[in-house]
Amino acid sequence: MFDKAKLTAAHRTLPLGTRVAVTNLDNGRTVEVRVNDRGPFVAGRLIDLSEGAARSLGGIGAGLMRVRIRVVALPDGTTEAAAGKPPPR
Repeated sequence: MFDKAKLTAAHRTLPLGTRVAVTNLDNGRTVEVRVNDRGPFVAGRLIDLSEGAARSLGGIGAGLMRVRIRVVALPDGTTEAAAGKPPPR
């Protein structure tokens, strides 16, 4: 069952269960969410966040925010480090 307070998101192509760090580029806040749905279905949007995730990023009321997304872990448990990617700076 969907819970708008949980830290979840919708993405078009990432596998369901992927954990992603989402950073609000305007205030620097970051939250980790789990992709549990498909979307967004609006052109130009990268990700749809639950209300809880948007609140954590300071995005309630704005409707839209500029974000950066970074995969933290895939559903099989593979992390960036295990995939041979350098850690973020």
